[in-house]
Amino acid sequence: MTKKRQAYTEEFRREAIRRSEQPGNTAASVAKELGLHPGQIYNWRRQFTRLSEKQFNSVDGVDYSKKESAEVRRLKRELNDALKENEFLKKAAAYFAKLQE
Repeated sequence: MTKKRQAYTEEFRREAIRRSEQPGNTAASVAKELGLHPGQIYNWRRQFTRLSEKQFNSVDGVDYSKKESAEVRRLKRELNDALKENEFLKKAAAYFAKLQE
């Protein structure tokens, strides 16, 4: 049997990090309260620090922000739809050209 991984929301992870940074708290104590491994809070802290809004979200001119990533995914879907439609129209044009011969 495989162990199912728990998916935590971004809000939950940020709250765990915030609590661990308060005076008198440690990552280990907060992790114990939440039923987590202490390393998980350290990993989340590292990830959020790396992806912080205060840092630049672009590398070599490529924007890696969440907003930009969502836009790129949307545009890729639109491009894929347009390519399929174009391929269909080519086939339809060839079909109707044969009918006119």
